[in-house]
Amino acid sequence: MTVKLTELETQEALQALPHWELRDGKLCRDIEFENFISAFSFMARVAMRAEKIDHHPEWSNVYNKVSIALTTHDAGGLSARDLALADAIDKEL
Repeated sequence: MTVKLTELETQEALQALPHWELRDGKLCRDIEFENFISAFSFMARVAMRAEKIDHHPEWSNVYNKVSIALTTHDAGGLSARDLALADAIDKEL
């Protein structure tokens, strides 16, 4: 079972992930791209990384915008897996 981050660990993680914010207990980021193809290409790259680490985002895409929410359901909140995925997502930009 994956361990849920403490409140302190969550706050420290947010310092290291400046483009992310906490919303309803989830690590969230909204990204705007030049166009749909750029947004969709980004999502395809992230999908490949997410599959490799076996941790998948909750996300949506409308034209050039991608909204991402990360949480670990079996931990009941944020875990180190969410931080790793957020970092991987940032590296795809």
